[in-house]
Amino acid sequence: MKVAFGCDHGGYDLKVIVMEHLKAKGIECVDFGCPDKSSCDYPIYGRAAAEAVAKGECDKGIVICTTGIGISITANKVKGIRCALCADPYSAKMTRLHNDANMLAMGAGIIGPNMAKEIADTFLTTDFSAEEKHQRRINLIEG
Repeated sequence: MKVAFGCDHGGYDLKVIVMEHLKAKGIECVDFGCPDKSSCDYPIYGRAAAEAVAKGECDKGIVICTTGIGISITANKVKGIRCALCADPYSAKMTRLHNDANMLAMGAGIIGPNMAKEIADTFLTTDFSAEEKHQRRINLIEG
């Protein structure tokens, strides 16, 4: 599995922690920035990660800013992306099961490192249910 990462300065530290955690599990991580904690604009990095997922260059994506809100909005502007902002493992599980979300957003100012790792693990290991009702709803979202 190949996972695209994007963040802003507020999400930088948590991005590094989650990437290291996933790399230790043998998951390939592609870092689209930001490169450090200097103030920056999250749409640049959130869009880059989302475009890599939409183009099929990466299987899934994880984007992180201080709240997760702005970067999730940015990712969802890319056609084909279904990015869910999650602050707990149950939400991460359900968005994969029901929405077949292909990107996860988290807020570094909302959750800590241990929770972020658990959320990422849950998101990346939960498969879409493929139930007809859920696929029908995804089709309606995609328009």
